[in-house]
Amino acid sequence: MTLASCVRWIARDVTFEFPRPMVVMGIVNTTPDSFADGGQFLNTDSAVDHALRLTDEGAEIIDIGGESTRPGSDPVPAEEELRRVIPVIERLAKRGGATLSIDTQKPAVAKMALNAGASIVNDIAANRDSPEMWQVVAEAKSGYVCMHMLGTPQTMQAEPHYDDVLREVGEFFAERLGTLAEHGVAAGQVALDPGIGFGKTLEHNIKLLSGLNRFTVSQRPLLVGVSRKSVIGKQLGTPTSERLPASLACAVWSAIKGAHMVRVHDVAETVQAVRMAEALIGNC
Repeated sequence: MTLASCVRWIARDVTFEFPRPMVVMGIVNTTPDSFADGGQFLNTDSAVDHALRLTDEGAEIIDIGGESTRPGSDPVPAEEELRRVIPVIERLAKRGGATLSIDTQKPAVAKMALNAGASIVNDIAANRDSPEMWQVVAEAKSGYVCMHMLGTPQTMQAEPHYDDVLREVGEFFAERLGTLAEHGVAAGQVALDPGIGFGKTLEHNIKLLSGLNRFTVSQRPLLVGVSRKSVIGKQLGTPTSERLPASLACAVWSAIKGAHMVRVHDVAETVQAVRMAEALIGNC
C-alpha cells in the first residue's frame, strides 16, 4: 500500500493539494472516432450536458478533447479541433464548477482553449520537443499533464520496445521536468501520466500499473488513465462496452499505489469505488 505524498499542483487560479481524496477527471470527447464514445457528443449542447452530468457525479476536472488519439487515428486540422472544443469550453467556463482541461497536442489549440477558460493542458505528445507548447503553458501558468508516449498515435503500437519500461518511463519524466523548467514551466504546474496504452504492449501496461508507486517519488501528482482501454480487452477478452468492472479495479489499484488522479468515462461509479478504497486504505 502506498499513500499519496505531499504535493501541490497549480493550474492557473486552481490549486490541488495532496494528500486529499483522489481527483476524478471526467472525459468529454467531441470526436466522431474516439475508441470508447466517438460520435456521442459531437454537438456543443450534448457535450456541455455530458460535462455537467459528470460534474454532478463528482468529476473535479473535465477533460475536453477534439481529436482522437487512439492507435492509428488520423490527425485533425487545428481549425476543426478548435471548432469542436472552444464553444464547449466557453459555455462551461461561464457556468463555473469543475476545472477545465484541454486534451490536445497543438499549441494553437491549447492557447485558444486557455483563453476560453481552460486551466489545464493535457498533452499526450509531451515526448516531442515543443518550445511553442511550453511557452503557451508557461505564459498562462496553466497546469500541464506530461504524458509518456513512444512515437505518435499513428506509429506508437508498431512493436514498442523497452529494456525496462518502469525505469525508462521514470527517466523520461525526470528529463521532461528538467526541460520544462528550462522553458519556464515550473515543476508545480506539472502532473505526470505514464501513458497506459500509448506505445506499450499488454506486458508493458501491466508492469506500469503494477509499479505505479515508482512514479510517486517525483513529488509531482500522478494521473492514471485506464478507463475502457484496450489493455483491459487484451487481458480479459472483453469488448469496450463491457470494461467498466475492470476499469474500476484499475482505478482502485491506482489509489492503493498512490496515484493522485484518474481519468475516466464513468465518473459516478469511479467516485464510489475510489472513496471506498480510500476509507479502507486509511484504516490499514
